[in-house]
Amino acid sequence: MTGKYLMGVDVGTQSAKVIIIDLEGNIICEGCQALRKMDIPAPQLAEHPDDDLWDALKIAFHRVMTKFNDEVKGNVHDILSMGICIIRCCRVLLKENGELAWPVIDWMDKRLNTPYEYKPAYGNVRYVTTTSGYITHRLTGEFKDTCANYIGWWAMDDDTLDWSTNEEFIKECNVPRKMLLDVVKPGEILGYLSQKAADTIGLPPGIPVVATAHDKAVEALGAGSLAPGIGLISLGTYIGALVHGHERKKDAKTFWTFQASIPGRYLYECMGVRRGMWTISWFCDQFGEGIMNEAKNQGITIEELFNREGEKIPAGCEGLLTVHDWAPPPAAVYRKGVMFGFDGRHTRAHIYRSILEGIAFTVKNHMDKMNQELEMPIKHLIISGGGANSNLFMQIFADVFGVPTSRNKMKGSASIGCVINAGMAVGAFNSYEEAVEKMVHKDDEFKPNLENTRFYKKLNDKVYRHVNQHFDPILKELSLLVD
Repeated sequence: MTGKYLMGVDVGTQSAKVIIIDLEGNIICEGCQALRKMDIPAPQLAEHPDDDLWDALKIAFHRVMTKFNDEVKGNVHDILSMGICIIRCCRVLLKENGELAWPVIDWMDKRLNTPYEYKPAYGNVRYVTTTSGYITHRLTGEFKDTCANYIGWWAMDDDTLDWSTNEEFIKECNVPRKMLLDVVKPGEILGYLSQKAADTIGLPPGIPVVATAHDKAVEALGAGSLAPGIGLISLGTYIGALVHGHERKKDAKTFWTFQASIPGRYLYECMGVRRGMWTISWFCDQFGEGIMNEAKNQGITIEELFNREGEKIPAGCEGLLTVHDWAPPPAAVYRKGVMFGFDGRHTRAHIYRSILEGIAFTVKNHMDKMNQELEMPIKHLIISGGGANSNLFMQIFADVFGVPTSRNKMKGSASIGCVINAGMAVGAFNSYEEAVEKMVHKDDEFKPNLENTRFYKKLNDKVYRHVNQHFDPILKELSLLVD
């Protein structure tokens, strides 16, 4: 298969990305397109405007194929297959013809906390599915989906990797089988690129479109975090923390068990940080305009300028702490983010570093509970996502967790997971382990600074772990006045 390629399609909360990779894991070219700003029609509602996921993906396809044809001079017939990974925990309502009956309901929307309920405003809904089911239909014309992207109120049997036959469970989820798409396992073919889609995105028809899983599972596969004791922290709009396993843990108290992107394996995921990397983008957008020229003169981005300034700030930010609850959990809807401990020493760099430290503390506290329940301590961390480009953020994770922390050359691990599943479907690899060895290329490793680790532990044990119990009553009263 020399000279052959695999394609990865990764649509997240903020952007759509398409990459083309050879069978040794070398990135040939990629195309990206930012998604539009989310529609917020009312508090705790969030929808993707119009047909934004597909519109952005079409642009990303156009950009990658322009590079592949004009710069790489590649042969489109050497693309063996494409794996697709689309945002998890969303709800998509389709008409009989597969078009959207209603804008895609995002995972941050409170409607996702309850079973599907038909409303006249939705119009004529024929299918209720996920984002991956919808994009599969756009690409292939098939009404199929991966079995591994059904999290929440879906009648999915995670043991059989198929729809449940338990009538009570089906009734509880409130979506009859006739409204659900057929499902296949990760690494299996969903369908083949239709002539209509091929004409739209600039590829030949007939390319196999391959199932992956939900986005965090695909990241875990693409990061190479398969061994026991290897934890993955996925830095996205939602920051997830997870480890692989071979057993479905049905009665876990501190984590969820989800299907992995390898059929028959599972992913253990604890609570993460909602709007995690969004907070960093928000800070740069709100407070970066005044230093835009400063960064430009140095030939760097605003994020890199803040990272360089943050590296000069001592661990603990001289008493400035950030608590990440910008998007409240269902059990405490009144909870909000908190930044406290200000005094005259604090600068924009303190605020920036405090945001990063707050993310690391929050993830560690959730992950510690999961690891204790699993009786599987973390020996090594892999960081995935754009935030892994920051040396400062990487070192903070290493110091807070007290373990070696690494990143891969391809920071967006979901794209690698996509092509691994795509390759397995067409026989490009003999096993998932072989695929990981070929496709996942390791980069830097950060060793913990033991002095910082000891200090962070004291700060966490004495202060950070106890913040919510003290702020919750005040925030609850505040919500009665302003919400």
